[in-house]
Amino acid sequence: MKVTGYRSLTTVHERGRLTGDVNGVLDGDSPEVSVLILETDSGLEGIGLGPHADIDRVFGAVIGEDPRAVTAIYDRMLSRVFKTGHAGSVFGAIGAIDMALWDLKAKMAQEPLWRTLGGRDRFVPGYASGLEIALDDDAVVALYEQFADRGFVAAKVKGGRDLDHDLGRLEAVRGVMARNSTHPAMMFDANEAWNRTQAIRFVSAIEERLELTWIEEPVRRWDAAGLAKVGAGVRAAVATGENLTGLDQYRPLLAANAVDIVQVGNVWGITNFLRVAAVAHSHDLPVSPVTYNGNPLAHAAVAVPNHLIFEVQDLTFPLGLAVDQQFADGGIVLGDEPGLGYRVDEEAIRAAGATRPAEASGPHVRPDRAGLRYVPEASPGHQLKFAIGGASS
Repeated sequence: MKVTGYRSLTTVHERGRLTGDVNGVLDGDSPEVSVLILETDSGLEGIGLGPHADIDRVFGAVIGEDPRAVTAIYDRMLSRVFKTGHAGSVFGAIGAIDMALWDLKAKMAQEPLWRTLGGRDRFVPGYASGLEIALDDDAVVALYEQFADRGFVAAKVKGGRDLDHDLGRLEAVRGVMARNSTHPAMMFDANEAWNRTQAIRFVSAIEERLELTWIEEPVRRWDAAGLAKVGAGVRAAVATGENLTGLDQYRPLLAANAVDIVQVGNVWGITNFLRVAAVAHSHDLPVSPVTYNGNPLAHAAVAVPNHLIFEVQDLTFPLGLAVDQQFADGGIVLGDEPGLGYRVDEEAIRAAGATRPAEASGPHVRPDRAGLRYVPEASPGHQLKFAIGGASS
């Protein structure tokens, strides 16, 4: 079997709610989802998910190759962009191709990918993560109640600008999760909005009221010294890594003892996750995937010894994408369909006209004042906010 080409589709995930973080909110309640379909000379097709606009920069390393050589092809793709670099959108394209190759490999074996990777248990423990920063308090509670109905006992809340507001959200969500556990795990995600001092002050104030399991991305993703300083100044574990592209970017964090929970983005592919998990395991550290539509890394999570917990952002799937998974008992239950368990209805996607241009604003654009909120400044509504440490007066 040989890879002969690819097709790209863009669908949407109709979540029915706004999503975002402290850096911004997506415009609309149906974010776009990129779907890659690898074609072979046998007619069997592999499916990968995630943005892959730069696919043509690396596809020369894939075409004509046997998909069973997936890890070798992964390294061929990295070598293809040796001089120009593999970060950002190029690494995303490599990840989408890698998923599709693993999907093909498992389909050829006529088994689900989690079996191909050596998994024993189809259950993946998860935590609720609603990207809920744009919702009002009642909507936040209603959202997390849906996760609690599926048995979830852990949740993550977005924030980082207004301490009183964030404390209220954390306590409300903890109350919902307490339906299933007397000690629900609570995480807080600042999405790189703070500097080192702000992070310690903000988290310390939260910890006067409740226990945090981890603080996620308190400072910039590459700031090994800053992450280590935050970790030494708070009780919560420090989690980071979702935006790191390649093993080389984890090395300084691990060398500085700057990370307690090693995170890996789903969009970076299966092979990358397996390698990061192995390196983290050599440092006695757990890994936690940061999710994407369809939860592709769930198949790999059950095959590594140090998987901790998996982020679940929604209990539904994108338009035109059927996924062989269930959400129950506080996690993901993987199915038995071969490969990743994805079925793509291309006609439904095209009929819905789901494709739309990329957003020019939202959580992928860093605000001008991020990390600089030491003095009073006006909020977007022009009401003066006291910004030292990110708390409001």
